[in-house]
Amino acid sequence: MQQENSSNGAGFGTADALEAMPTPAPVKTTRPKPGERRVQVLQTLAAMLETPKGEKITTAALAARLDVSEAALYRHFASKAQMFEGLIEFIEQTIFGLINQISAQDQDGVTQARAIVLMLLGFAEKNPGMTRVLTGEALVGEHERLQERMNQLLDRIEASLRQVLRLAAAQGTLPETFDANSRANLLVSYVLGRWHRFAKSGFKRSPAEGAEPQVAALLR
Repeated sequence: MQQENSSNGAGFGTADALEAMPTPAPVKTTRPKPGERRVQVLQTLAAMLETPKGEKITTAALAARLDVSEAALYRHFASKAQMFEGLIEFIEQTIFGLINQISAQDQDGVTQARAIVLMLLGFAEKNPGMTRVLTGEALVGEHERLQERMNQLLDRIEASLRQVLRLAAAQGTLPETFDANSRANLLVSYVLGRWHRFAKSGFKRSPAEGAEPQVAALLR
């Protein structure tokens, strides 16, 4: 799959998304190297999260999908929580890498804010399984530190939006009285609502559907 322009909501497909951790070549006579097996586990976990019904994933089901024993999984990850942490790390690196690209490509604060919001929606659409991690749905019943890390990620996104909105006010494209704090919080809430609707629809309702005029209205 292709990375889209950031102003249109950059994102990646699940198999494509984990290209940051290169997919190992087929192995005929030797076992996968430890790093390669870790990638396979994360790719498979991400793919299983795309199940529309959203069943809870067990290590037994994950091992069966990989055709290995559960003990083999634990040779590469100490726990299922560590597997989810691997996905969260990928989400963090991708989203904030794209935010940095957006900031470098355009100096206008309002344009940056719009591009960041649309990118977040596009990322979810290209990565349905990751969306269940972003909303916390896939983390229910897992170690509490996973949800804490996701909360921190959302706080960082809000801080990035707050920064570009303050830039827009300083540039005069938004009123000096514009409340960057509350508006950044509103934008994150809007994105979360779109992510939830996408996940709850079984990934049928596009999170980016009709988003451009709505985001424009939120940035007035």
